[in-house]
Amino acid sequence: MKNAPFGIELYLYPTYFIDCNHPDVIEYTKNIIGDEKDKKQQAIKLYNAIRDGFRYNPYNINLKHEELKASTLLNRASKSGYCTEKACLLAACLRVVGIPSRMCFFDVRNHIGVDKYIEIIKTDVLTFHACTDVFLDNKWVKATPAFNKTLCDKLGVAALEFDGENDSIFQAFDSKGNEFMEYLHDYGTFHDIPHDMFVAQMKKHYGHFFENLEATKAMVSDNE
Repeated sequence: MKNAPFGIELYLYPTYFIDCNHPDVIEYTKNIIGDEKDKKQQAIKLYNAIRDGFRYNPYNINLKHEELKASTLLNRASKSGYCTEKACLLAACLRVVGIPSRMCFFDVRNHIGVDKYIEIIKTDVLTFHACTDVFLDNKWVKATPAFNKTLCDKLGVAALEFDGENDSIFQAFDSKGNEFMEYLHDYGTFHDIPHDMFVAQMKKHYGHFFENLEATKAMVSDNE
């Protein structure tokens, strides 16, 4: 890849979670991009398809390894997932077409659907909110496919668009100019989902979810 940083190829290979070599991921990607050859337009097509084709659902989080695979979300009957799952699927599809991609994570405040969410998680901080880092035109740009357009319309906030040139991270304000989401912390970028770090941050911020040992095992272990 001309003028690409050393080691960029790392972000093209399949990983455990970003299983871009899975036949269903490959088929889905090809169906979305069709005859499009331009890499930027391919990325935009995939972003829009995943943003709106999978309903955002932060209320059914399962931290088991198998549940976080890109192919798992793709084949989920409900066609819904939360930010990490949707960002992972986007990363996998991008790698299918030879676009380097990686995961990035943030802590944010004032999350979409914040009142109901605060009642459940007992804090206004959404930890480890995920997006996809995409390498286009020799630079990394961030894309966040979490919030489907139907949900954004319902909540009075513009859906996040991705143009392949500028970071698309989160909505700072709603349609009335009120503060909507606030950036708090950047965990950096990763070539795959850092599962141990993810679970550790969930335990740190949402400890009440893990008070019951058996419930915790069911949530995070593949060996029930």
